[in-house]
Amino acid sequence: MEQVNKIRVLLLEDEASLAEIISETLGGKGFHVYIAGTVKAAKKILTEVKADILVVDVMLPDGNGFDYVELLRRSGIQTPVIFLTSRSRPEDVVKGFESGANDYLKKPFSMIELIARMNALLGNRRNLQAGDEAVLKSYTEKIGIYKFEYPSGVLKCGDARQTLSSREADLLHALIKGRNTLVKRTDLLLLLWQNDDYFSGRSLDVFISRLRKRFSSDTGVSLINIRGKGYRFVYPLDEPGPV
Repeated sequence: MEQVNKIRVLLLEDEASLAEIISETLGGKGFHVYIAGTVKAAKKILTEVKADILVVDVMLPDGNGFDYVELLRRSGIQTPVIFLTSRSRPEDVVKGFESGANDYLKKPFSMIELIARMNALLGNRRNLQAGDEAVLKSYTEKIGIYKFEYPSGVLKCGDARQTLSSREADLLHALIKGRNTLVKRTDLLLLLWQNDDYFSGRSLDVFISRLRKRFSSDTGVSLINIRGKGYRFVYPLDEPGPV
């Protein structure tokens, strides 16, 4: 019987031998893995199971991972997604992040790296399910005409409501902590990706672009790029921010 506190992983991978290796390894690390070899099978699993994270191949027999993840995001599903793919051209990486992925891992990869990236995305959720007492402090931050709730990732503007992905919410949290001051790009990469390589950098660029779009209705809110250094998140200071 599945343990309540296990992290539920939907693995969408059509290469059976690779899927089996990933499933067995993750199972030994405390994950519960649901394997789908097609987009159709993945859709069926998600009607029956609330996955905590998705690991998705790009090239699939009945479609591709980019389109599938984009469909999930359009339907309001913000479950963290990691792409597994041999396609590593810069344009493919950018397309992956723009479709809504949280991370991108090039084949061949090590299971140690996959698990590390999964844990980084799951972050606080895994700690809480493991009974960690270091529970995150929740707060609501007023950002111009917006209100941001952390760690739920809910962003409100009047009656409109958006739910940020876990990675977006953590990024915005880090920017809020350093609001109106320089937040170093390298610090963000190491904090959220545990890596400052090319792919992590492209991922950060995509998430910064997403956040700018989310705050586009308020000209008093700016996410400024300080070339070669980092970012400055500028908005009116009504109250002390989180610590």
